[in-house]
Parts: sequence; structure tokens; C-alpha cells
Amino acid sequence: MYVKICGLTDPGHVAAAVEAGADAIGFVLTSSSRRITPERAAELGALVPPEVLTVGVFRGEDPATVRAAALAAGVRAVQLHGHHPHGDFTALKDLGRTLIRAVDARADLRCGAFDESMLIVDAPRAGSGEPWDWSAVRGRSSGQWLLAGGLAPSNVAEAIAAARPWGVDVSSGVETAPGVKDPALIAAFVDAARAAS
Repeated sequence: MYVKICGLTDPGHVAAAVEAGADAIGFVLTSSSRRITPERAAELGALVPPEVLTVGVFRGEDPATVRAAALAAGVRAVQLHGHHPHGDFTALKDLGRTLIRAVDARADLRCGAFDESMLIVDAPRAGSGEPWDWSAVRGRSSGQWLLAGGLAPSNVAEAIAAARPWGVDVSSGVETAPGVKDPALIAAFVDAARAAS
């Protein structure tokens, strides 16, 4: 089970995610309570070993803005969240970064349909931290797709059983307050996700 921990802002939390065995770490470079600058993302990314994917998360920015921020941040993957057209992904292909498309369950859930390498299927209200009907996406996607939205150490096994994803993505479910990660919750989430797979 592939595990992504998103919305990291602090060196200690980055270390905790790496130590827990996370496969990917997300830095939010768009409007959010977890937003950091590309320069801060570069500092945090320098703490991450090469086998862990560093992801810059964007929502609504044009490809030129995304390109500049991703290069400044030094991230190894770019995640476009929401209703980005196919052309945005095409415009970023030459960056040589892993492209991730993040959408809700009403979108085209074929992984690769927009030339992305990974797909994240999120809650109808992305970032709300609210559980949703994970079973609604079961069998609708294949390949490297991650389930997100309302996941936490206490329910990730149930969500995996309901949706059968390739991976899972968490942010608020491992926090004690908005943007404040808890190393114990990060470790518990990774353990629970791996035990359920």
C-alpha cells in the first residue's frame, strides 16, 4: 500500500513521515492553511531521501506558475488538484516530474487519462477532512490511484476495504490542529494502511 502524507510544513514532521515509511510527502504550494513557499519546500525537501517522492501541490494555477514554483521547490512530482484541463498536464510533461491528477469521484477516474502518472480520488469537498462514500469509487479506477478525503488512522483500513485503492493520501487526519501534524498519528496511519493491504 502506497502512502502519501500531505501538507507538511515542519522539519520534525517531515522526519516523522520518512521514519514512519511514507512513500510520498506533499508540500502545499497553493492557497491553504498549510501553504508554504517554494523556498521552504526546497529546505524541507532536502531532508527527504531520494526514494521518497516529494510532491508540490497546486490548485488552479496556470502551467507557467506551476512550472516556476515546482522548479524553485525542487519537488520530484507535481500534483494538480481540481478541474485542471488536459492541456495543463501536457504543458508540464517536459518538466520531467511525476504528474499527479487529484479530482473528486465525479471526474474521469481513468489513471493516465490526462497523461498523469498517478491519480488521487478525493472527497467531494476536498480538504474538508470529512469521510465520504469510499465504496462509490471501487472498481472505477485502476493503476496507480490513491484514495483521499477524511482518512485517519482509525478508519483507513475500512476505507481501503471499501475502495480497494493502490494507495492512500492523508493530511488533516494526522493533525492535532490545521497544519499541525502529529508524529504519532503519522506513524499510526502508515502502520494501519500497510496492515490493511
